[in-house]
Amino acid sequence: MSIDLVKAPRIDVHAHFYPKITRSQGDVLGLEATPWLRDDGDGTGFMMAGDAEYRPVQAPLWNAEARLSQMDESGVTVQVMSATPMLFSYSGQAKVVARWAAMINDLALEMCDVDPARLKSLCQVPLQDVDLACTEVSRAVAAGHVGVHIGNNVSGRNLDDPELVRFLHHCADEGIPVLVHPWDVMAQDRMSKYMLSWLVGMPTETHLAILSLILSGAFERLPEHLKICFCHGGGNFAAQIGRVDNAWHRRDIVRVDCPNPPSSYTNRFSVDSAVFGDDALRLQVAVMGENRILMGSDYPFPLGEVNPGQLIDESTHLSPGAKAKLLFDNAKSFFGLEG
Repeated sequence: MSIDLVKAPRIDVHAHFYPKITRSQGDVLGLEATPWLRDDGDGTGFMMAGDAEYRPVQAPLWNAEARLSQMDESGVTVQVMSATPMLFSYSGQAKVVARWAAMINDLALEMCDVDPARLKSLCQVPLQDVDLACTEVSRAVAAGHVGVHIGNNVSGRNLDDPELVRFLHHCADEGIPVLVHPWDVMAQDRMSKYMLSWLVGMPTETHLAILSLILSGAFERLPEHLKICFCHGGGNFAAQIGRVDNAWHRRDIVRVDCPNPPSSYTNRFSVDSAVFGDDALRLQVAVMGENRILMGSDYPFPLGEVNPGQLIDESTHLSPGAKAKLLFDNAKSFFGLEG
């Protein structure tokens, strides 16, 4: 039976929101560049960092009705929303950030309440204190979030840090899916122009996050049922896994903590489909398999996929069944969604 892929259901797992946080609400963090949202009242505004205009934005970023209207236009069935990473605030005082995370999480659920069948949310946590993070992720998921959204590092600590592995173990034990997004990008003084922090830094950070879990042996210590997905197509992972396997076979210093070839761990994690080219998608499927890719657009930012899922729709090498998996089925299973 043929599938009308133009109208095929789709779940976007990489879709950001930024609630209407006031300057005074942001100031409680005690950070130099207070994150807050300036709503200019005409459907536009700015994500702010203290007094600085960080990025111009439009109402769908914070307004559920406007978001749903755009979802209707683009044919997105369900969005799994996650906060813009600048709201993580991992450098803040942990107890303060725990209250901040709870506020962001509650505001996210308020957005989803406008249409809970189509809007789902991921919570955020004060990952600088794993005890507090575990408490908040459990509370937030019990309140209605379908998973947790975390950065790929915490003040330079990679995901193989024992405390961060402990958090991932907690999520596995409670059946909480994890979405990992790059942030706090390395070497920013060398990438100040041409959006290089986004074009080079973010893919590199994502590759580093995946390899930190593989080469450290963290995946050997974590339960196999952990659900973890990496944004931006897994960064450079698919393109470089041959080099990594080669290093593992040839250099004992690479495999000292990793008992199996790195490519054998692709059944332990998923990636989103934000790779923006059919050849790149073909490689991604060849490396990860069609069951480990979830449609993600990076909505609503300019570097995202304008028509979410179009790359999959128009793919020249995916079968209709594979397209259905990438567009909908994989995300439905990953997040345990109904319908």
